[in-house]
Amino acid sequence: MKLKLYSYWRSSCSYRVRIGLNLKGLEYEYKAVDLLKGEQFSPEFLKINPIGYVPALVDGDFVVSDSFAILMYLEEKYPQHPLLPSDLKRKAINYQKFVSDLETNEFPFVLHLQAANLVSSSIQPFQNLTGVKYIEEKVGADEGDVWTKTHIEKGFVALEKLLKDYAGEYATGDEVFLADLFLAPQLYAAINVINLDMTQFPLLLRLHEAYSKLPAFQNAVPEKQPDAPSS
Repeated sequence: MKLKLYSYWRSSCSYRVRIGLNLKGLEYEYKAVDLLKGEQFSPEFLKINPIGYVPALVDGDFVVSDSFAILMYLEEKYPQHPLLPSDLKRKAINYQKFVSDLETNEFPFVLHLQAANLVSSSIQPFQNLTGVKYIEEKVGADEGDVWTKTHIEKGFVALEKLLKDYAGEYATGDEVFLADLFLAPQLYAAINVINLDMTQFPLLLRLHEAYSKLPAFQNAVPEKQPDAPSS
């Protein structure tokens, strides 16, 4: 039975999962959920994911939501093109949470999940549509962009430091792993949506350019999705 992915074309969380599915060569049915129209709060979708967020993945009679959980599910069930290294100790280190104060430069040993956690917990939530709309309503119409840009820049400063001793062709070496799946959508949003000046982040800009050469990443970009507006 074909997988079903409930997705929104501009959702960076859905974007991560699309990359993961592409890397693993998995066919899936794209189920569009229009966040701007509020379809995530429809009774039909709330049966899929009661919290009303995308993405959600349906595999037969099993449903998993949250991009991180979905990618870990895919990693366990579909081992082709692993998203994590096979070495048990190295994998264990990957699962360490990134808990150091980002302002101190005292970073623990950094690999894939630490970068992924930084993006998913310290950058992406601050550009969430619901949060940005709340800021604009409570503070001012122009404050949403300021809020988003401030937190993306703060996160990128940390990522630039975090990855400088580990990056190769990609974020943590010369193979694509989980960190890249989280970084690519965030970089896309910063460059194409926020219009962030990336000259201050040369490493991240180089990674963005590397991802642009990978079919699994390019086929997952927002403008190539079925629900993207016609240009």
